[in-house]
Amino acid sequence: MVPLRPHRPPPRRPNAESRAREYLTEAEVERLIKASASNRNGHRDATMILVAFRHGLRSAELVALRWEAIDFAHGKIHVNRVKGSAASVHPLSGRELRALRRLKREQQPESPVVFTSERGAPFSTHGYAKMIERLGVAAQLGFPIHPHMLRHACGYALANKGKDTRSLQAYLGHKNIQHTVRYTELSSTRFKDFWDD
Repeated sequence: MVPLRPHRPPPRRPNAESRAREYLTEAEVERLIKASASNRNGHRDATMILVAFRHGLRSAELVALRWEAIDFAHGKIHVNRVKGSAASVHPLSGRELRALRRLKREQQPESPVVFTSERGAPFSTHGYAKMIERLGVAAQLGFPIHPHMLRHACGYALANKGKDTRSLQAYLGHKNIQHTVRYTELSSTRFKDFWDD
């Protein structure tokens, strides 16, 4: 009798085979937000994308976000990080505050969790990933996307705005600055004044 070998799934293809980069541009994030408008829960979905992008949230951080972490009176959000990253307090823009206030007003049934499913249960990371995947197709981005690309989009957007590496490290909650350096290495503003024509 021939011994059975354990079934192994096929090896995972490298990300570079399916997409040229692992982040979205600000314009692509806006296209995702616009694409969510046609959904039944368009405002919730658009708010999830906006908050995840603006604060560099991982999926688990976004779906665990609670109303008590949002200070409407002072326009701040307390960001609890996962994976041993440092928590921080970020300012909320007027756009974010308006979106979150509307979401809180319209949330039925009310929940201590900010982002809930149609049944009122906390949104799952799997459900969020599926939503982002669907919106990437609807926005006609031309390549498959996943939620972590919004976190990377935040890092690259802030680096391109000239934010220093240490501030970026604190904002994203990185313990090791090597995880932050990749954003500033690809910043187009690094070489801005190299030539004076």
